[in-house]
Amino acid sequence: MKLIGVNRSPYTRRVAITLTALGVPYEQSCVSGFGNREEVRGHNPLGRIPALVLDDGETLIDSGAIVDHLDERYGGGRPTIPRAGPERRAVLKLAAMMIGACDKGLQAAYHRNHTPAEKRHQPWVDDCTAQMVHALTAVDAMVDPAAPYLLLGRLTQADITAFVAERLARFGLNVDTATQMPRLYAHARKLGEEAAFRSTEP
Repeated sequence: MKLIGVNRSPYTRRVAITLTALGVPYEQSCVSGFGNREEVRGHNPLGRIPALVLDDGETLIDSGAIVDHLDERYGGGRPTIPRAGPERRAVLKLAAMMIGACDKGLQAAYHRNHTPAEKRHQPWVDDCTAQMVHALTAVDAMVDPAAPYLLLGRLTQADITAFVAERLARFGLNVDTATQMPRLYAHARKLGEEAAFRSTEP
């Protein structure tokens, strides 16, 4: 199968980490929605990454839908999102908050980077950034420094999405996560040493 997208995108990297953590072999076409719009539209009419081309030629879009398929097909007894019950809801809630944080962070970054200076609306950038920071701070309060993972004692989408959101905040928006959410910062640094995270570094 082939992953379409660059790992600078938190959504693409979320999928790349999941593929690697589940032991699924894949190729990657490192194209961006900005620099390679027409090529990306060949896989997703929206022109957005990631897309995942399955071995039978079917193409999946949206990181959430892709992760759902990977868990169903390859997750076995340890899917990255539990299949039912309160554990599933807990992971989904945290993952939704972190993907929402990525959405807000990217809105702020896109506005800052792609809007002419005379048309930028700084209060909008500040509000999006504040929403991201509040979400990350909420997860920071959940981190147990003695625990290897956020939930269930194993790697889940809670960790994967928290990792990509913290990275986006730190490197994409210059949020001082080491100071503002130190437990999450340390947790992301620890995750970054694991093979699935290390091997997907942009």
